[in-house]
Amino acid sequence: MKKPVIAIDGYSSTGKSSISKIIARKLGIIHMDTGALYRGVTWFALQNCIGDDGSIDLDGLFSSFNEIGLEFRNSGGELVLFLNHIDISKSIRTNEVSDNVSFIAKQKEVRDFLLQSQRSQAEKSGIIMDGRDIGTVVLPDADYKFFLTASIDERTRRRYQELLSLGIEANEQQVKENLIERDRIDSEREIAPLKQADDAIVIDNTSLNKQETIDAILSHIEKI
Repeated sequence: MKKPVIAIDGYSSTGKSSISKIIARKLGIIHMDTGALYRGVTWFALQNCIGDDGSIDLDGLFSSFNEIGLEFRNSGGELVLFLNHIDISKSIRTNEVSDNVSFIAKQKEVRDFLLQSQRSQAEKSGIIMDGRDIGTVVLPDADYKFFLTASIDERTRRRYQELLSLGIEANEQQVKENLIERDRIDSEREIAPLKQADDAIVIDNTSLNKQETIDAILSHIEKI
């Protein structure tokens, strides 16, 4: 039987990636964290494409796409993001990357650069892909679509705890402000905005833990 293609969209810090990883293992399918790809491009830009004024040089970034080799590798059952053979899975979670990723992600050139690789992977086998425009743009014909949301205070708490667990210093109020700003930029951008697909199942996990959210999603997916 054909393995399912699942799209999970939603706001930052709703647990999209960690939840998708567990569901992928349960269903025997691949998981792709598309947000990590955009963070990877952002990290590359911050390292290599800074203009004289200290801001990201977009033209320099666009002309460097052929130098950006992003790939996920299996490490102990987890897909880890590598850039040009270097593990950047921790580097892409810094505050500097978080502050710039929405700006990079709204660029049409960046989205076009990453879009085909995402679709190609979905055509190969069953996959669960999480991001902000998966059900609306990347995989509009996905077998299942979900949209995760939670209150801003709960998302702030989760993101703050994640940063601390990674050994990254953080200010909780700044984390909240960053999330609010990312929500605004992602929702208002002209190209592929954060948006709930018309046929997506909405799950508000403000009061749900990770396992309860996973159970809610799996309850909608046919056994395979």
